[in-house]
Amino acid sequence: MTVNTVNNGNAVNTADLRTVKRLGSGLPFVIPFLIVAFLFLIAPMIYGLWLSFTEQSLMGNGGWAGLANYAEALRDPTMWSTLGHTVAFTLMSTIPLVLVALIMALLVYIGIPGQWFWRLSFFAPYLLPVAVVVQIWTWLFNSDVGFINYWLEQIGLDKVGWLTDVDVAMWSMVILTVWWTVGFNFLLYLSSLQAIPDLLYEAAEVDGAGFWRKLFSITLPQLRGTTVLVTTLQVIASLKIFDQMFIAFNGGSGPEGSTRPILQYIYDTGFTNYRMGYASAMSYIFFIAIIAITVAFRFLTRSRKEVNNER
Repeated sequence: MTVNTVNNGNAVNTADLRTVKRLGSGLPFVIPFLIVAFLFLIAPMIYGLWLSFTEQSLMGNGGWAGLANYAEALRDPTMWSTLGHTVAFTLMSTIPLVLVALIMALLVYIGIPGQWFWRLSFFAPYLLPVAVVVQIWTWLFNSDVGFINYWLEQIGLDKVGWLTDVDVAMWSMVILTVWWTVGFNFLLYLSSLQAIPDLLYEAAEVDGAGFWRKLFSITLPQLRGTTVLVTTLQVIASLKIFDQMFIAFNGGSGPEGSTRPILQYIYDTGFTNYRMGYASAMSYIFFIAIIAITVAFRFLTRSRKEVNNER
């Protein structure tokens, strides 16, 4: 029962007082998260930014460098070449990771036989650790005894240097990454497909629409938001490529340095050459590049409704 009390001549609803009290009780639950975020996210970012203005080394303290590290990084041809490798991998991997995931989700959604088997097969590789995935595919890609080259020979084709050919090595990493991570995008698409109202398809069937008309007029437009989300997440993830290439080439840079991403160059600079200050400066340049690419992509993928609202 709600009771009204009088405070300085004004009626106060006791139910409102209880609501205000409950709203203020959430702070103890937020404080642990804020502490963890500060210790493991905010503080390291601030420390890394400070390092980028110094000559700090793993071997000892360094002096203040100002903007010298940033100026050197912008003139460093290796940084730009490794950044180019990273962007190339992002373009090569994002398109199949979006399209293949969409096709897989559509196949499951339309009800192909063996639903449980396909769902498990599509998503299971995503649960594997990167070291296991790379080990599997380096065996498959082996030039001499690899399974893929064996079958190429069986059908009369020449062997391919999957991990040794400059023109093929990057595509090998793309194939590996697509097989490993496409399951996550598949799950996002499948969830979105299941959220599309059946009334839309029923109305289309009444109008005589076939499969392709429903696909291009209902399904794909309804999945636009999911496609933008999946593509954005995939671009960010691909720009951060490091583990697969580092393990596949045993810490090397691939054939003639063709697969060395910028994060590996930053790692080598900081932990092999001991130049932590310079590595931090390149990290923040790369960080700004990721933000710029993400903002540009978000601007290009705005919906017509969002553009009209801004006007």
